[in-house]
Amino acid sequence: MPPAQAQGDSDAPIVAVAVDEDLPASNQRSFTGSRHLVFAAACAGYTLFHLAVMNLYPLESWTYRLLHLAGGLALGFLLFGAHPVPGTIPGTIPGTIPGKRRGAGDLALLGLAGAGVFYGLAAIAAIWGNWWIFGSAAAPGWAMTSFGLPLTIGTALAVLHGWIFRARRNDRFARSDVLLALATVAAMAYLIFFVRALQMRAGMPMALPSDMWAAITAIILIFEAVRRMAGLALVVIAGVFVGYAFAGPWLPGILAHSGYAPKRFFSYLFTDNGILGAPIAISSTYIILFVVFAAFLQTTRVGAYFVNVAFAMAGHRRGGPAKVAVFSSGLMGMINGTSAGNVVATGSLTIPLMQKVGYRRQTAAAIEAAASTGGQIMPPIMGAGAFIMAEITGIPYMDIVWAALIPAVLYFASIYFMVDLMAQKFAMMGLPRSALPNLAGLMKQAYLFSPIIVLIGALYMGYSVIRCGTLAMMTAAVVSWLTPHRMGPRQLFNALDTGARMTFQLVAVCAAAGIIVGVIALTGIGTRFSALLLGIADQSQLLAMVFSMLVAIVLGMGMPTTAAYAVAASVIAPGLINLGIAPLTAHFFIFYFAVMSAITPPVALAAYAGAALAQSDPMKTSVEAFRIGLAAFVVPYMFFFSDALLLQGGPVATIHVVASALLGIYLLSCGVIGWFFGKAAWPARVLLVASALGMLKAGLLTDLGGLAVAAALLIWQKRAGRTAAPPQAAPTHHRPRH
Repeated sequence: MPPAQAQGDSDAPIVAVAVDEDLPASNQRSFTGSRHLVFAAACAGYTLFHLAVMNLYPLESWTYRLLHLAGGLALGFLLFGAHPVPGTIPGTIPGTIPGKRRGAGDLALLGLAGAGVFYGLAAIAAIWGNWWIFGSAAAPGWAMTSFGLPLTIGTALAVLHGWIFRARRNDRFARSDVLLALATVAAMAYLIFFVRALQMRAGMPMALPSDMWAAITAIILIFEAVRRMAGLALVVIAGVFVGYAFAGPWLPGILAHSGYAPKRFFSYLFTDNGILGAPIAISSTYIILFVVFAAFLQTTRVGAYFVNVAFAMAGHRRGGPAKVAVFSSGLMGMINGTSAGNVVATGSLTIPLMQKVGYRRQTAAAIEAAASTGGQIMPPIMGAGAFIMAEITGIPYMDIVWAALIPAVLYFASIYFMVDLMAQKFAMMGLPRSALPNLAGLMKQAYLFSPIIVLIGALYMGYSVIRCGTLAMMTAAVVSWLTPHRMGPRQLFNALDTGARMTFQLVAVCAAAGIIVGVIALTGIGTRFSALLLGIADQSQLLAMVFSMLVAIVLGMGMPTTAAYAVAASVIAPGLINLGIAPLTAHFFIFYFAVMSAITPPVALAAYAGAALAQSDPMKTSVEAFRIGLAAFVVPYMFFFSDALLLQGGPVATIHVVASALLGIYLLSCGVIGWFFGKAAWPARVLLVASALGMLKAGLLTDLGGLAVAAALLIWQKRAGRTAAPPQAAPTHHRPRH
């Protein structure tokens, strides 16, 4: 039942039924009737195209990536409006929006935009028609020389029209957005037609002006798509990098470069060193494959099953809903690609229940945000991070998955320690067993884990990632026949449609990340940044690591993990590797902190999503999430000092460092929360934190020192009488004062 009902009736079993459903974004349209069928069919066709190319009919890589980008942008513009749509604005009726009738300015701007876009589209249609009808690969001269500027101006005006004039209905396609979709088709059609030639001339002096105009149009479209689907932060960052490409001659120090002609620069961005590089390569294969896999699992209600299992196992323990958030977020993280998405999926149920047993609003939201963020480092999918890391480093995918296992366990252990200690300190009870799902009954449906088991098993047997994802998807369809949610033709169509809709944001984000990566590659700023890191390392290698951590977090603020890691890896990883750090360790260090940026103030996307659900203050929630996840921030330094945490050493070394890491994380959690077998005073908390930090490096002396401090503090606590029984637990409907 929904969370509200769960709060109101403590005797009714808490059952997750909606965690598999994606809540629409505030600017997402909701089509009805024939429009819905047409758009859903287009989305399902987009998904089927990718599955067919990956498994049956391979295409040339640049062409395939351009088609992937074209479909994602065009359909994204039709689905996501320039502003929040009617029905999500307080005081409006769903389907309509208050406002004046279309005025002369509205129609004039729309007419100018349409003229430019339609002329560009007609010219490019003539280029393709000349080849299809007459068999001539030589494009008409008039089309080549005249389409570019009108298309670019028309696209810019269509974007401006969307900004100025709000759409009046959320169940129809906005006219300016239709123009943007057509502009996407035109620009990508040009790039696809000349894809062979562009592989030779893009980024070179012989690049054509028409190449530049098509690229500029596509970049405008990417920026606008990112703004609508992922927010303004990534647009600003990518815009700064584009500006940097032209401002180089006037910049000081390591930032200086000679600058680039617009024709060379913009055409270079549409190569496999830029937009068509690793992020889009991964987006067009692994990301869309596993997003569709997640859509198949949604159809079988596997996400709800995961949450119910977590409630049955941990809901009755002290602070039960908080521990459920930890377990369910780890399970959901295997099928959910974003931190904020994981918060919305599981937090809609766990956050109200955490409040019910005594957690403050901001604390409940922060716990869910910290737990959900861990889903991005949970093997085997890791929010697509494992795939991008494999593409960039050349390290086999399975090696990365195995290496991620212990850090993921340590992360969730740290969050678990935090919530358990908090529950002890404030005497929080769990939920009554009568209000929880029956574990024995749920275990009768353990076959719902079979798609995950097939995925992991096939990966272990050495099948390709694409083959493994496809087999897991087929398993999900078969398993559904053992449930009330059988996957027939209608459900299959819905899964394909849903999978495409979940992909559009990632397509836009990966394209924007490609722009940043392209600028870094072209200007050589990454190499100069590596030299800077080497200079810092002359003073202290640890200082260089701290500097790298800060850069990764700052780059990740406001950016989805996929983009944050791709950009940070381009800037930081070469420098860390030049310091003598193993490539796997360097990339995991960067990836971990790119993930942590989702709960790092002042821009913490996962914490903001939790705050919206809990109706708490976003900034206070982000600070609380950072505090709860603080122990996890030391994990990358642990595997920096000892790569045995990444399973790079022998079994004895691995067991030693894991035990040391768990003890260090526990002591740090005790210091942060202020509870160590009883309430810990500030001197004890400082000693706990200091001993935990001393155990970052898994050595015999540091471990013995940490154990000695822990033992001494335990004796102190007992002598001071701090191990007395905690106060009587507060009733579940009251909130303890803390």
